Formats: sequence, structure tokens, C-alpha cells
Amino acid sequence: MMLQLGGTVIGSARCQDFRTREGRLRAARNLVKRGITNLCVIGGDGSLTGANTFRAEWSSLLAELVKGGGITAEEEKKSSYLNIVGMVGSIDNDFCGTDMTIGTDSALHRIMEIVDAIATTAQSHQRTFVLEVMGRHCGYLALITALACGADWVFIPESPPEDDWEEHLCRRLTETRVGGSRLNIIIVAEGAIDKHGKAITSDDIKTLVVKRLGYDTRVTILGHVQRGGTPSAFDRILGSRMGVEAVMALLEGTPDTPACVVSLSGNQAVRLPLMECVQVTKDVTTAMNEGRFEEALKLRGRSFQNNWNVYKLLAHIRPPATKSGYTLAVLNVGAPAAGMNAAVRATVRIGLIHGHRMLAVHDGFEGLAFGQVEDISWERVGSWIGLGGSKLGTKRTLPKKYFEEISANITSFGIHGLIIIGGFEAFTGSLELMEGRTRFEELCIPFCIIPATVSNNVPGSDFSIGADTALNTITTTCDRIKQSAAGTKRRVFIIETMGGFCGYLATMAGLAAGADAAYIYEEHFNIHDLQINVEHLTEKMKTTVKRGLVLRNERCNENYTTDFIYNLYSEEGKGIFDCRKNVLGHMQQGGTPTPFDRNFGTKMGAKAVAWITGKIKECSRQGRIFANTPDSACLLGMRKRSLVFQPITELKEQTDFEHRIPRDQWWLKLRPILKILAKYNIELDTSERAHLEHVTRKGIPVEPSI
Repeated sequence: MMLQLGGTVIGSARCQDFRTREGRLRAARNLVKRGITNLCVIGGDGSLTGANTFRAEWSSLLAELVKGGGITAEEEKKSSYLNIVGMVGSIDNDFCGTDMTIGTDSALHRIMEIVDAIATTAQSHQRTFVLEVMGRHCGYLALITALACGADWVFIPESPPEDDWEEHLCRRLTETRVGGSRLNIIIVAEGAIDKHGKAITSDDIKTLVVKRLGYDTRVTILGHVQRGGTPSAFDRILGSRMGVEAVMALLEGTPDTPACVVSLSGNQAVRLPLMECVQVTKDVTTAMNEGRFEEALKLRGRSFQNNWNVYKLLAHIRPPATKSGYTLAVLNVGAPAAGMNAAVRATVRIGLIHGHRMLAVHDGFEGLAFGQVEDISWERVGSWIGLGGSKLGTKRTLPKKYFEEISANITSFGIHGLIIIGGFEAFTGSLELMEGRTRFEELCIPFCIIPATVSNNVPGSDFSIGADTALNTITTTCDRIKQSAAGTKRRVFIIETMGGFCGYLATMAGLAAGADAAYIYEEHFNIHDLQINVEHLTEKMKTTVKRGLVLRNERCNENYTTDFIYNLYSEEGKGIFDCRKNVLGHMQQGGTPTPFDRNFGTKMGAKAVAWITGKIKECSRQGRIFANTPDSACLLGMRKRSLVFQPITELKEQTDFEHRIPRDQWWLKLRPILKILAKYNIELDTSERAHLEHVTRKGIPVEPSI
């Protein structure tokens, strides 16, 4: 049951003794006496700096212990060197070298739950709320919260506001109210300062708003609520992945290997020299203390800068008076997914900032064919970011049978570019539009696909909008089911997840919830494998953990159905355990989007508009748009470490169209971890390992201007 527990079961402390030589001597003796020569340290920069000092002093500490009789010469010889690997556990996400620290996503979940609840009361009472979140030296939590809730203003220590910020803030709040909004949200990091280093507190902001505008204003300080609660699915999987990588790094370590930190870059586990990361983290604080704020922002890394740039665009810039003369249409295709509305909101607002006319298409390609198209304004999408489902309406209908009607409407509405947000149907539908270009010249306009589906089965992207929300829904449900099974004892639950033929949800939920098995289409299994699983659970019932959890992807096998597996387990487990089954169904498509999906959808929408704007200009000839090249129809996807645009015709070769899945899927490499953690006796493939990189090499330039 450890997976769903917050905090740390082994305890944590800010140990003052370890700061002294005497304290480190005692620590060294304790390790030597227990034969420990490999240490995995999970903590922030203070813990990791201390660990590095400990390693550097190791030889001299042992020599001193031998001299004082604390250990024998033989013990010193056996423990001649100490390997250290760090994993960053900090809700502030303030450690340079990693995109996400363990605990940050869970803290964002806590914050967003509170922000969503406060937004409803603020709306009812027409109030302004000032929310203070943690982040004494880092504004990550404040920034992502502001992006994920569409806050009117955010104060972060890395980028203090201009000297006349009071006037700007009041003008911004007034504009929002005049635009029809009944609430204002201001997010403040606890370490927020102005350009002269003076603290900006939540009470200061409240006083300003009340005095200048007379708005009913409340302050909420979230405090240690942010540290507690159940970890999110992302944090559970991140912790598991980083833990495996840390052990591999320790096993490969030699006396000459520098202490390293296992971190996340995009979707990749990487190893970085510990002290390089600590130094850059300290450099950020130094830069802020010395007023070099632009440098501090750069040192925070590419991801932080991009988040800040997108927030500034969406919150502080208004549509220009001069128009571009171009018209963009946005539509949802396929099944609904949480985060679609966030992507539409960003698409519409960034499009308006570029001076485009923005059109909303209702009910996907069918709506485009039947003329269900309307202008959509800045204010209209204001509250959409936290809403689940699809406000535009979405259908699985493909465009091929409606080419004539779609072409006619593209002409009549003067559409110059399409942004299609959806799942596998969005991908296949766009391929059909590409084929239709030979017969219908009106289809020769640029279009961009943004993957959004709970199944995460769109080729060209490691992640789809909506998959994280669905994963958290499944994980939370599994937690409750495990609790039920633990109470009744000797019970095994068979749970069916969505995903079509794609086993992403079943596999990742299995990792996050601590499943004993996860059956998926991509990994063939037979009756012998089912027998091994039953025998494994039979042995498990003899231990103190008298419960079982088995996940099954809905289309993993046409013969080994959920009912078949339930009946098999029930029969084979007679007298040892009993079985129950649950089909989770469409609850996986619903719910409020997670912070990850809101943020991901927002950034994807912003980036898609920037790309399509450039492509329209590139394909414009004497006032006419003619886009007929493969690179004029692209899918925007997260690939390993970055967001990339890929021509959809190139992705055809990477796709299994019969089963609606990509041919290669990155998460399949995580399946052995699931089995090892379930205590199956298997070997882990270590052929593909993370190599030691350098922080300086990770300093990739910030993405082009949005």
C-alpha cells in the first residue's frame, strides 16, 4: 500500500548533526558496520550537497575512524569507496537539471483542487482571490498554477514585475470584469519580490485591489496542504522510473564515477553530475539576489522559460487592432478527452493575438460539412481551461464522404488553416484530407493535428492530451478497490481499462497502482501466462499482503475476455482467494483535467498557432493560399525531449492502422519494471541505459517565439 501514501514512510529530517564533521563520522561508521557502499539520496539541493560532501570526505572519514578504533582496517578495505546517486524530491521543482522533481505534480494537484473550489465561490460572490503558493526561491508552482487556471496575474521571484506594476495589475483586473468575468484570480509565490528585492506579499496585493478598485478581495494561503495527500499517477511512475535508473547507476558505479543525479528531460531519464546541478541551482539564487533576473530565468531551463512566455502571451497581451487577414478554424475530432478545452482556449486566444479571425467548428468534420461554424471570441473561451469533455462537441465521423460540403464551407467561411484537436480519427481524417487535395483545391490549406485522446494511441507523440487525467482516474479507482480488497482479505480484482488496442492506460495504471499483472494487446500472452499469474497470486495470499489487482486492456485479446479471466481466476483460486471484476468504462473520459493536461493542452495550442501562422504566410501567393506539400499538414507531438512538428504522411509508415496504434511505443520498455515490482522473477533489459550528460549541454535554446 506504499504507492498511494504521501510523504515518506522512512522519514525525513533536516539533520543539523550531518552538517558537522562529527556527525558525518558517525554516519560513515554506521554505513561501514552495515557493509553499505552504495547510497541513494532522495531530497532537495541541501540533501544532495551534503551527500556530495560526504562522498568527497569518505576516505578521510574512514582513516579517522580506523585511527580512533571506530572501525577495523579490514572494514576500511571492504568499504574503500562510496557510490552516491541522487534523486530530486522537492515540491518546488527548484532543482536545475531536471524538468520535474518528484512531488511537484502531486503538489500541483492539491493546488488546483483548491483553486477550482475557490473559483466557484469567487464566481458566485463576484470576488477577487489572492492565492499564495509555496516557492520561496522558485516560482514554478505559481507559474504552472497560473497557466492551469487562467489567472489574471502571477508573481514569481525569477521575473519581478515592472516598477509601475500596480497600475498594470488594476487595469488588467478592470479589463477582465468589463469583459464579463465575475471573478479575478491572482497567484503569488511566497518568495515574490519587486525589481528592487522588496517582498510582494498577498496582503499587499489585497490592500492595493481594495483601495484602488474597491473589489471584494480575499486572501488564501495554501501552506503545507501542498506537501500532503496522495501522490499523483505521474509522481508514482516518475519515482518508480527514477528509482530503477538510480539502482542501475549505483551498480555501474566505480571509484572514479562522479556522484550523479537521476533526472527527467522531456520523457527521458538522464544522469547528470550532481555538483553541476547543485551549482547551477545556486547560480539561480545568486542571480536573483544580484538583480540579474533575465539570467535567472535562463538558468531555470527551457521548459520554465516556455511556460513563462506562454503565460505572458495569454494573460498580458490583447488582440491587436490591425488584423492579419487570415482565418483559422479549430475543431475537435474523435472521443472527448480532458484538456481539449484548454487546447481550444489557447488556440483561439493565441490566434486572436496574431490578428487572425478565429472560427469554432462544432461536432468535428461533420460540423464542418454541415456549416456548424461560428466566430469565437476571447471572452467566450475564458473559463474553458478547467472544463473536462469538449465544449465544441466532438464526433468520430471521417471527412471522406463529405469532401464536397467541406470544400464548399472552407470557401464560404474563408478558412485559411485548420487546427484539429483529437485522437486517432483526427490523424486518419487529416490523411483523408491530404488525399482529397488532388480533387479539391479548397483542401490545399495548412492543417495541424494536436493529439488528444485518453488512449494515447496517436502516432508521432509520446503523450496525448487527456491521457494523464484518465490515468489518474484509473489510479484513484484502483486505490479504492485495493482498500476494499485489503479489508475483505484474500480477494483479487480484475479491472478492465479503456484504450482500444493500445495498452498504455493498463500498463501505466498498473505501475501507478501496484498491479500484479496488466494484460495488453502489444505483449502477447497465452493460457500458460495466465496460469503463472494465478500461481503467483496463490503464493502471494500466503504472505501478509492478501489481495490482488489485475488490469486488462479492453481489446488485449478477443478470446481471453474480462469475463474469461474472471472465471478462470475464480475457478483456479477456489479455497485460496475469491474474485471480483470492474469495467471502468466511460468514467475514464470524464472529470476535471489534471494540471498536466491543462498545461500540455495550453502549450500545444499556442505552438500549433505559431506554426500554422508561419505556414500560411509561406504558402501565400498574391492573396491566395495554396498548400500542397507534405510538410503543410503536420502533427505536433512530444518526442522524447521536445515538441516537434511531423508531416502526417511520414507517420503513415509508423502506424498499425488495423489496430489503431503506433508500431513503436516507448512505454513498453517500462513493462518489466511492473513485473519486478510485483515480485516476479524476471530480468531487466539494461542494454539501453542513460549515460552521464552535462548540465551545460542540456542548455538548449528556448523555443522560437510564439
